Amino acid sequence: MTRLFHVSDLHFGREDRAALDWFAQAVADERPDAVVCTGDLTQQARAHEFAAATAWLEALPVPVTVEPGNHDLPYFNPYERFVRPYRRYGRLERMIERPLDVKNVVIVPLKTTTRFQFRYNWSWGVVTRRALAKTLALLEGSRGTQVKLVACHHPLIDKKGLHSAGKTIRGREALIALAGAGADAILSGHVHDPFVLDVEVGGRTIQKIGAGTLSERVRDSAPSFNDIRIGADGAIAVEHRWMPGA
Repeated sequence: MTRLFHVSDLHFGREDRAALDWFAQAVADERPDAVVCTGDLTQQARAHEFAAATAWLEALPVPVTVEPGNHDLPYFNPYERFVRPYRRYGRLERMIERPLDVKNVVIVPLKTTTRFQFRYNWSWGVVTRRALAKTLALLEGSRGTQVKLVACHHPLIDKKGLHSAGKTIRGREALIALAGAGADAILSGHVHDPFVLDVEVGGRTIQKIGAGTLSERVRDSAPSFNDIRIGADGAIAVEHRWMPGA
């Protein structure tokens, strides 16, 4: 069995320290095979927020892969946002968009953040054709792997069915292409509430798995993370784990 802890939306700067400590203790005690973090490490992409997120992630005693979120691009420095958007990641850069291969399970990144959009809400996602091609190439290179997971920040489509209201541009197109390339599940964050949904795409089922938040910015749910277990037969089981007493 392969075991992954899926966490998202840490929002250092508005982090919930008790939730972070609870998660870190679970990692230390239970030693999953890897941690997948699907973005929004920081609240405002400030240097001290990245420094705190880096120290916390580096202390986790298992392999970690991280996807950038919309909050992780500089808000108040246009030059950095457009020219050097990832400069503040520092030591964390080695974890960013890092493919992982653990026990016949491969986790590949899909970038859904962008520096600029021709719409008013830049918090929404965009799948560029270049980013999708890169992810599809990684999936192609993982042939023979039993289970293929894709990690991104934004949900590719809305929660119900194969539908998109346009919040993630080219999200539906990406989901269909990823399913065709053999992806078994898409791991995402952004919405701060966990979910698991099955979607029929091209004659096969792909799972959409969303993680909650470990920040103060909770919505309908208490702080949580996903405990994902993948059996020898490739079956994927997801348990939402809520912080006790929250």
